[in-house]
Amino acid sequence: MNQFKNKTLLITGGTGSFGNAMLKGFLNSELDEIRIFSRDEKKQEDMRVEYQSDKLNFVIGDIRDFDSINNAIAGVDYVFHAAALKQVPSCEFFPMQAVHTNIIGAENVLEAAARNNVQRVVVLSTDKAVYPINAMGISKAMMEKLAISKARDPRVQNIGAVYTSTRYGNVMASRGSIIPLFIKQIKDGKPLTITNPEMTRFMMSLNDSVDLVMFAFECGRPGDIFVQKSPAATIQILAEALIELFNAGNKINIIGERHAEKLYETLCSKEEMSKAEDLGEFYRVPADFRDLNYTKYLQMDGPKLFNEEYNSHNTTRLNKEELKRLLLNLDYVREQLNNQSN
Repeated sequence: MNQFKNKTLLITGGTGSFGNAMLKGFLNSELDEIRIFSRDEKKQEDMRVEYQSDKLNFVIGDIRDFDSINNAIAGVDYVFHAAALKQVPSCEFFPMQAVHTNIIGAENVLEAAARNNVQRVVVLSTDKAVYPINAMGISKAMMEKLAISKARDPRVQNIGAVYTSTRYGNVMASRGSIIPLFIKQIKDGKPLTITNPEMTRFMMSLNDSVDLVMFAFECGRPGDIFVQKSPAATIQILAEALIELFNAGNKINIIGERHAEKLYETLCSKEEMSKAEDLGEFYRVPADFRDLNYTKYLQMDGPKLFNEEYNSHNTTRLNKEELKRLLLNLDYVREQLNNQSN
């Protein structure tokens, strides 16, 4: 944490689940200032009241507006870019909104960082960016390409800055995710709605998401993409585990897949696995820093193409009891259980 001494960190979309999780560790760090950049004044006010910290500086703005993010980044040393449109159906129905936020907005953040000599940038991506079939995943895949491209930018290279990306699976109990929906349905006495019982999703906690960003921040090289190895579970098992934890008797209704949903999610493609570096708990996917003059490069012993990607079907699969133990580690689930008891 010494590298944060007397530094300024900016978190875009900082009023979301990730920003709040990050603040729990960073409020007691030696950072001089943490700027929370978002367009939601109500959430900013809630955070201001909750944390009451002189270290926090709240900035109203939208990453779609270059001037607002460029002004906010002035004097910043590090950026964690978390602002995004994340709901698959919403992006599918309004794809240009995904383009404006997840692509153009991301480019605004990266360009502002380059102009203001930011030393380290970590952008937060998603498993849906791998073999994307929906507008949300396509827009996030483009964001990753923009981050790699900006890592090649001479302005960035000349000051030794490092721009990296992280990919997440399902962040458990994050805002708008399936766990809060299931718990609400349980408490309302309604059936739990499942799109496909065999659908699998990676299970990451908010603390895992913070760990992944910090690992990328500390160990990243220009253009790297980092993935954290995570277990997975079927949506059916997740629903059953929550029903048992809340000692409920809700039924489960299968409603069919939503627009552009996948049966399973992929964190590393076959092509990426052929060059990925296994770091124990993480995979590092290095960027290709060759230029367009490919004929000047001679490959003696290149990577061998993997036959298997890393996805939520072939990772460690949690059974119901294992998943219940994992769920009980989540603050949100424990709070909801306590509220029910009271």
